[in-house]
Amino acid sequence: MKLIVGLGNPGLEYLLTPHNAGFMAVDRIAEGCGVQLLNRRGKAMTAKAKLAGEDVLLAKPDTFMNLSGMSAAALLKELNLEVSEMIVLYDELAFPLGTLRLAQRGSANGHNGVKSITSVLGTEEWMRVRIGVGKTTPDGQPIKAGGSNYLLAPMKNAALDVLDKVLDEAVKAVETWLTRGPAAAMNEYNRKSESAL
Repeated sequence: MKLIVGLGNPGLEYLLTPHNAGFMAVDRIAEGCGVQLLNRRGKAMTAKAKLAGEDVLLAKPDTFMNLSGMSAAALLKELNLEVSEMIVLYDELAFPLGTLRLAQRGSANGHNGVKSITSVLGTEEWMRVRIGVGKTTPDGQPIKAGGSNYLLAPMKNAALDVLDKVLDEAVKAVETWLTRGPAAAMNEYNRKSESAL
C-alpha cells in the first residue's frame, strides 16, 4: 500500500483555484481508477484504488492547507506506512503554470501545506510532485507579487486548459514512482519539465 496525498482547501469557493492543484491531481488519479474520494478517515476524504498495479490510498486532507500535516501523519500511522511510502502533490507558485517537478526532499518554499507536513513528520525527506501554477510575464519571467490573492482566486479557462495537461503528466509521474521508483520518476519528469521551459 502507498499513500497518495493531494493538498488543497475543502469547499466550493476553492475548487478551481491554483492552490487546489494537488486536490485536482488526486481527483484525476481517482477518475482514472474509477473511484471517488468519499470515505472520511485520517482527517481526509479518501478512496482505495489500484494504480499501476499497486494498492494505493488516495487522500485529500479536509483540515485546510495549513494543517495538512495532521492528516498526512494520521494516515501514515493508521496504514502503518513509512514516510518513503507517501507521495504528496501540490501547487508550486515558484514554477510557471504548465511545469511539473518531482523531489524527494526540500524546503517548503513558503508553502504552508508543505511546512505543516514537514513540521508534523519532523522531516523534509518525503516524495513530492510540485505542480507549477506561477504567473509569468509575456516573455516568460515569473511574477512574484500578489501570491496569496492569486492562489485563492478561481483560475481562468485558459489557465485551466494548461493545468489540465499538467494533471495528466502528474498522474503518469505518480505511476512511474510506483513502478520504477523515485529516482527514475524524477529523472524522467524533471527532464521533461526543463525542456518545456
